[in-house]
Amino acid sequence: MKISREEVEHVARLARLALEPTELDELTGQLDAILGYVDKLNELDTEDVEPTAHAVPMENAFREDQVLASIGIERALQNAPSTAGSCYQVPKVIE
Repeated sequence: MKISREEVEHVARLARLALEPTELDELTGQLDAILGYVDKLNELDTEDVEPTAHAVPMENAFREDQVLASIGIERALQNAPSTAGSCYQVPKVIE
């Protein structure tokens, strides 16, 4: 086995999971199968495979920054239901 029942108990305790003995046995078997599969993947020769962050090539679609004039306070506040000077006025939510 790749993982012992004691290790599963330890991980469950760290995750604050209260597991029944039958659940521990079931999870031990499942985690052992998962670790066996990962170990099998490690047998693959990946020496000539370039590391990637995505399965398909992607590029960011960023545009160049442009300095533009702002819309102004009056226009920014024109749809506000209530204003106080040059600010939005909202109901108090903290008592």
